[in-house]
Amino acid sequence: MDKECHYALVSQHLENFKVKVQRQLLEHAGSYRAIYERPPSEYAEQLRPLLENLQEQYQQQNWRNRLDAIDERMEKCAAQIIPMTCPDYPALLKQTVGAPPLLYIRGNDENLHLPQIAIVGSRRMTRGGKTNAQDWSKFLAAGGFVITSGLAQGVDGIAHAGALAAKGKTIAVMGTGIDIIYPRAHRRLAEEIIEQGGTLVTAFDPGTPPLPTHFPSRNRIISGLSLGVLVVEAAPKSGSLITARYALEQNREVFAIPGSIHNPQSRGCHQLIKQGAHLVERAKDIIDELQGSLAGFTLMPEQNISAHQLAASATGMANLLADELRLLSVLGFEPVDMDSLNVDGLFSTAELSRLLVSLELKGLVENHNGFYQRLS
Repeated sequence: MDKECHYALVSQHLENFKVKVQRQLLEHAGSYRAIYERPPSEYAEQLRPLLENLQEQYQQQNWRNRLDAIDERMEKCAAQIIPMTCPDYPALLKQTVGAPPLLYIRGNDENLHLPQIAIVGSRRMTRGGKTNAQDWSKFLAAGGFVITSGLAQGVDGIAHAGALAAKGKTIAVMGTGIDIIYPRAHRRLAEEIIEQGGTLVTAFDPGTPPLPTHFPSRNRIISGLSLGVLVVEAAPKSGSLITARYALEQNREVFAIPGSIHNPQSRGCHQLIKQGAHLVERAKDIIDELQGSLAGFTLMPEQNISAHQLAASATGMANLLADELRLLSVLGFEPVDMDSLNVDGLFSTAELSRLLVSLELKGLVENHNGFYQRLS
């Protein structure tokens, strides 16, 4: 651990050195290292008592046992620390109010600097919600976006899995310590994320358990890292709506998928749409809306993507599965219902439904109240 990381970590365990005070002092010092190594006499007179107190606390080393325990846990899970004073700290998150002073990371930290879409939603998703979370995540990940979510049961987990299925990248933001995977059922998913070049992120010290008070902070990081937040399904009072609210506060785009008025898991999305969120019916809608925001990103060479390529992917240039091509060959340009499409028994009802959703997400098919029409 280098000196800047060391001092940043120590700062979180000193008395009366709250995050807000840290940010204010860093505006004058420029780094955590300067707070402890530069003489207080070099600072403005009103700052000297605080600096003297912090340097005295540092010399007393009451933080030593706590840091030794953190170092041991980090070493066991191959984690690293990124302080907000480090160039590796994600720029979008750093711009937000209340950005965490440091992040614990496992996996590929380069993902933090790539364009991200957050996909969140209900833990008690419907079958349609599961299909949407998976297909939209796969499509956006295949187009070059990093899929960011919260590793929770339901939509979050499916969004991560969709990105992995597309051979894309995904970031899981945790409400626990970096070495505590919650829920337990997602331990294997977390390892797959790392194995496939993804990233685990948290602002909480190693060993921190999953307490309810931690998850709003996690949600703020999810939205802060991302260009926009897609809510797949959400009840009127849910963590997904909290994430959406943070996104609006952080000047991020919010997207919501509409659903049946009879589905309680769609009411949160409808509420967001009433409040001004973008109503989206296909993944291309998101890419179209975010084209301007992509200009601020310097993509990593290995990604080899551009805004133009994202748009091309959105208009159906992505590789089609054999079954999708087969269905397109029998689907005309006049609207037709599923029963008519299934008259020859080429596909089961479940397969037909899945393929139509996939083609719709790729911008090749349009759904007019249950009647499907080929677009290209």
